Amino acid sequence: MPMTRFGVMKHLKVLEEAGLVVTKRRGREKLHFLNAVPIRLIHDRWVSKYAEPWAAALSELKHKLEDKSMEKVFEIYIKTTPERLWEALTNPTLRSKYNFGVVVSSDWTSGSRYEGLGGGRLILEGENLEVDPPRRLVQSFRALWGEDVKKEGTSRVTLEIEPVGDSCRLTVTHDQLREGANDQLYGGWPMILSGLKTLLETGELLTTPGSLMYAQQASAR
Repeated sequence: MPMTRFGVMKHLKVLEEAGLVVTKRRGREKLHFLNAVPIRLIHDRWVSKYAEPWAAALSELKHKLEDKSMEKVFEIYIKTTPERLWEALTNPTLRSKYNFGVVVSSDWTSGSRYEGLGGGRLILEGENLEVDPPRRLVQSFRALWGEDVKKEGTSRVTLEIEPVGDSCRLTVTHDQLREGANDQLYGGWPMILSGLKTLLETGELLTTPGSLMYAQQASAR
């Protein structure tokens, strides 16, 4: 790159402080991930249809930079308590409101099965690998809504809740994805998390063009 290593790290620090980049330490390495949730919120609220190609280019850049490891990390801050956030993640009625009508049911114990129904049919399933309310939930994940995603097999989703003042930081890590995996497996996370934030903070449902598009796709399944 046409700048020093120090310059690159300085820019990354600014992006990290702004919440646009999420970092994770793995041994001696510090990995950086573009945080699609706030980027998507900015896009839905401010970016006009004339700037859509620029947003698409940023999305393509994200995929090119991250596809090598195929570990996707999403982070969002929500003004709520860990207990209320945990309930929203595990209560079928609440979850269906921000998850485009998909009803996810389970007894939420380690080793138990969970399944998601959309349009009256099974569209996703998995196992609760680790359940530590209200802090951490680790699940295997298998998409069933189409033949193209079924063949991707099983991946893993980790949800971590950390209290920050009167709010919570929710970090979602979707990993164990094969290189070049179908982006339908993880592409909906920004809208799901944005809908979760809107519901818990305002009691309203997210009605951006993107959320309505995903809702229509989910009902069609």
